[in-house]
Amino acid sequence: MERFSLNVMERDKSGKGVARSLRRSGFIPAVVYRGGSSTPIKVNKKDIALFIAKTAGEQVIVDLNFDDKNTRQAILKDYQVDPVDNTLLHADFQEILATEEIRVSVHLIIKGEPIGVKRDGGIFQVGLREIEIQCLPSNIPGHIDIDVSGLRLNQSIHVRDIKLPEGIKVITDPDEVVATVTSLKAEVAPAEAEGSETSEPEVIKRGKKAEAEEGK
Repeated sequence: MERFSLNVMERDKSGKGVARSLRRSGFIPAVVYRGGSSTPIKVNKKDIALFIAKTAGEQVIVDLNFDDKNTRQAILKDYQVDPVDNTLLHADFQEILATEEIRVSVHLIIKGEPIGVKRDGGIFQVGLREIEIQCLPSNIPGHIDIDVSGLRLNQSIHVRDIKLPEGIKVITDPDEVVATVTSLKAEVAPAEAEGSETSEPEVIKRGKKAEAEEGK
């Protein structure tokens, strides 16, 4: 796993006014959590923005270097951005130890075009964008690739189908659907079954219209 480093400083004040003042001076307020305790910190705005941009969609370990020469290993758990101008507002880090297993969410990267879509005209749907795992920090994958190219019509990939290296335990429900290919006919069939003889022509028209739009 790729490693990153950020210089941080502890802060002894909190509140909205303090946070605004920090942002005006080029810093972002943040917190480092471990167990039931937390340490308020501040980090250079440009440094953390670059870190987030470089690691987007990846789970990575970051060394938080404090000004007293103390270094803590952590992962970025969450961050908040302004909904109007998309500027970074706050960040949350979780401190980790090399010898302790942790639970983290890892992004799923969908790769390939399902044969059930390319050849048979099915509809591809993604059910999950990430899964939760438990492992030692050194075993955390940046992301997990999911190859869907072999997925046929009316087939699905479940969490239980994901193959991971030894030492990684999947916490997410194994029956959760990661991706699936369904047929348009299968989606229309229930409506046809429920409809009466007088409504059947209308159902057929809707199905043809949906097929035409799908082909655009």
